Amino acid sequence: MTLPAEPAQATSDPTTWGARNAHDPTVVRGDDGCWYMFSTDAAVGVDAIPAGVHVRTSPDLVEWTFVGTALDGVPSRALAHTGAHGLWAPEVLRWPTADGAPRWHMYYSASTFGSRTSVIGLATADSPAGPWTDAGPVVATTHDVDGHNAIDAAVVFDRAGRPWLTYGSFFGGIHILPLDAETGFAEQPGETGTLIARRPASVDGAVEGPYIVYRPEEDRFVLFVSYDSLFDSYSVRVAVADEVTGPYLDANGRALTDTADSDPDAVGTKILGGHRFPGGTAWIAPGHNSVFRDGSRLFLVHHVRRADDPTRHEAQIRRVHVTASGWPLVSPHPYAGDHAERLPHAESVDGEWHVVHLDPAKRGVEASVPLRVRGAAHTDGQAVTTPLIVQAEGGDLVLDAVVFGAWDPVAQRPVLAFAGLDASGTVWTGSKAVAP
Repeated sequence: MTLPAEPAQATSDPTTWGARNAHDPTVVRGDDGCWYMFSTDAAVGVDAIPAGVHVRTSPDLVEWTFVGTALDGVPSRALAHTGAHGLWAPEVLRWPTADGAPRWHMYYSASTFGSRTSVIGLATADSPAGPWTDAGPVVATTHDVDGHNAIDAAVVFDRAGRPWLTYGSFFGGIHILPLDAETGFAEQPGETGTLIARRPASVDGAVEGPYIVYRPEEDRFVLFVSYDSLFDSYSVRVAVADEVTGPYLDANGRALTDTADSDPDAVGTKILGGHRFPGGTAWIAPGHNSVFRDGSRLFLVHHVRRADDPTRHEAQIRRVHVTASGWPLVSPHPYAGDHAERLPHAESVDGEWHVVHLDPAKRGVEASVPLRVRGAAHTDGQAVTTPLIVQAEGGDLVLDAVVFGAWDPVAQRPVLAFAGLDASGTVWTGSKAVAP
């Protein structure tokens, strides 16, 4: 399998973009069997960006085709409040109805950079293909009045099926508030909700892009958030909670609302950051993810930038695998199709690997290093939870790990990959070296 080559230069024709120029993405599957990606109306090197939520479709989560915008620019009430020129960070989901009739909700954000004058609005449709009809603001904030910011919406349903809106960013952190199960609007209009994540002023409170999933396998909620700047230093962090309103704790038991630690990077388990494997592209600022399921399989979709030209961004999809202790970690390689994850025959994990240490304090590109990995597992790519021993420079590291198949874009073949947590709560990930 050979992935499509990237054009040498930017083009104003969105039908040539594929997954390029997709920012703040979310992915759903329609009743027609087609995958739909919705994203911020952003692009680089383009004279006229189509205004309104961008929509792409795919038959396989690998090849994406731009098909237009879900809304024609900024809806009137959101525009009147914010003066926004475009729409950010759409959240799209199938909404439960009493009679089972298809109904889809889109929560979009309208704002401007550096401002708390923002709106999260709701649009509805009978299908993710549209047409979408604006239903008006769900949450609104004003810069000189409110301490929080009405952007970056996501919805999660608790154990009882009650919907909750997670939202927020820099300026006051991440909040969650209950929604009316029938209308999709706030149960109590004007309510801020419960604070579930924040960061200290020393890093400008840099947390945004929240997304929560309920994991029935562990009977707990997982919060994904992005730390730092979307332009060059994003990383994805996770924390878990027994209740949808928190507290959300990282792998070391620290709450994501804890700003007392002198190290602003110490709270939150980092599962994805800037990285590079030998011969491959150096990627930076992966973030603003959402999560979706395909049957029992879990996927993470996020945007990311090229280190050699950070203005160029694209969406990538990665498989999510869960360790024996219940921590969701992601593949070091983007998803390239089901067949691209199976090796011709089972292999031992013992051998030489290209390993990335996801140092929570590092904001640039973390280059992989060649390390020996030991373990008892043999697999052809089927995910296996297993302890791994990484022979690192400072001594052996024992990881609570998952080994699985992935597509190596440089070797152009399936390889074994892993992701795992060490005793300090830090994540390591790797791709098995391919013999020449």
